Amino acid sequence: MWFDQYLLKLIIILPSIFIAGFIDSIAGGGGLISVPAYLAAGLPPHFALGTNKFSSTFGTLFATITYKQNKMIDLKVAFLASIFALLGSALGARTVLFIKPDFLRYILLILIPVITIFVLIKKDFGMVDRSKSVDDKKALFFSSLAGLVIGFYDGFFGPGTGTFLILFFSLLLKYDLRMSNGNTKVVNLSSNVAALITFIFNGKVLFLIGIPAAIFGILGNLAGSRIAIKKGNNIIKVFFILVLSILFVKVILDTF
Repeated sequence: MWFDQYLLKLIIILPSIFIAGFIDSIAGGGGLISVPAYLAAGLPPHFALGTNKFSSTFGTLFATITYKQNKMIDLKVAFLASIFALLGSALGARTVLFIKPDFLRYILLILIPVITIFVLIKKDFGMVDRSKSVDDKKALFFSSLAGLVIGFYDGFFGPGTGTFLILFFSLLLKYDLRMSNGNTKVVNLSSNVAALITFIFNGKVLFLIGIPAAIFGILGNLAGSRIAIKKGNNIIKVFFILVLSILFVKVILDTF
């Protein structure tokens, strides 16, 4: 009986984790798919979040390695953004204890369509790497700002953090979408590890589910990152818009 229920949970979770890892490695936003899958399988919210963080951390690790091997990460910029993202996330988490994030949903209902239209209209968005045109001091400042702002958003609200980071890296630092994605993976990995340690110490990770889920997450991330690297910026742009659309639907459902 127990084993049958366990298998049913895996049947629900594992394909979703693969898809989430695949999408996340290309355009961020994997949590929009993976967390609902854990909840649909019957995991209590805290265990769903903890187990999801376990599987997504390993998936992100392998995606990061893939981007690094293909020289699509600016380590100095990504590392600095990671430090400030951790700081921003802590500030966001503390702020949410005093201020409800409900108002942010209404802002996103306006912001997401605006971003989507901008990306669709601006045909050259993220197509060419112009990061060399940004001087070092400005690059370090903008990477710190991106990490702090998006880290705060992650701690305060959360959904679509990786996608917004890609947007920041592309707009402010003028990386193409592949480099923006690679840099984002470093930031995601650092924040995932920090959160995962907290979940493990509080006993919120179900390893019997998390380990097979991590394997499927790794496979999805490897497949997605390799396609992104091979097919280039155009495929990332398509998935970027897809993730924004999923996020928009989620915000509408949560708001109304």
